[in-house]
Amino acid sequence: MKFQPIKPKKVSSQIADQIRASILAGEFSPGDKLPPERELAEMFGVSRPSVREALNVLAAAGLVMSYQGGGTVVMSLVETVAGNPLGELIRLQQERALDVIEVRKGMESWTAYYAAQRALPEDLRRLEEIVDGMRRNLDGLQQSEDLDANFHIVIARATHNFVWLHLMQSLFDAMKEFQQSVWRAVYLTHEDHHLLFKHHQRIFEAIKARDAAGARDAMNEHLTFAEQRSSAYVTRQQQ
Repeated sequence: MKFQPIKPKKVSSQIADQIRASILAGEFSPGDKLPPERELAEMFGVSRPSVREALNVLAAAGLVMSYQGGGTVVMSLVETVAGNPLGELIRLQQERALDVIEVRKGMESWTAYYAAQRALPEDLRRLEEIVDGMRRNLDGLQQSEDLDANFHIVIARATHNFVWLHLMQSLFDAMKEFQQSVWRAVYLTHEDHHLLFKHHQRIFEAIKARDAAGARDAMNEHLTFAEQRSSAYVTRQQQ
C-alpha cells in the first residue's frame, strides 16, 4: 500500500471554509456585508492577502461578490452571476408577479410553521421590534413596506434552514420593484394599513405562542389578501 504525503491546508482555504460555513448556517443573509478585510484579518489572526485570497475563492464559488469601495456582499445561493432573471421577467410581464405570490403562499405558510417551532429568543425579539415599528407607522399613514419585507425575511431566518432563507431573499429581490408599486398604489387608507398591521401581528403572536398551525394559517390568510390586492393592481395597469 502506498500512502500519499499529507499536505498542510493553506491558510486562505481555512479562512474560506469558516466563512462558507457561517454563510450556510444562516449567520449571514443574502445582501449582508462581510466585515472589511482588515477586520477579518484581525479576527483570523492572519495577513490581509490571505483574507483577500479566501474572498476570491468564495467569489468564484458564487457565495460572495466584492464591489470596488463597497465591500464584500453575501449572495443568494439561488441567484445567478448575471443577476436575477426572475426580477427582469416581472418587470417585463407584471402578471408574473402573481405567479410568485402564489409560490410565496405555499413557501411562507411553511416558513411560518417552522419558525413557530424553531424561533430563538433573538428571532422573536426582532419580529416584535418590526411589529412595533408597524404599529408606530399607523400614525400619519407612514409606509411600512421595508418593515413588511424584513418581517418575512426574519421569519425565514427563524426556521434556521438556510435554503428557506436564500429562496425567500431571492424572491423578495425579484419582487422589490413590483411590491413598491403595489404599496404606493393600493394600500392608501388607514383601514388598509391597520388591516396589514393586524395580519402581521397575528402571525407574530402565533409564532411567539409556538402555534405552528396557527402561524401557517395566519400567513396563508395574509398572502391571500396580498394576492387579491396585487391582482387588482395588475388588472388596473393592463386596462
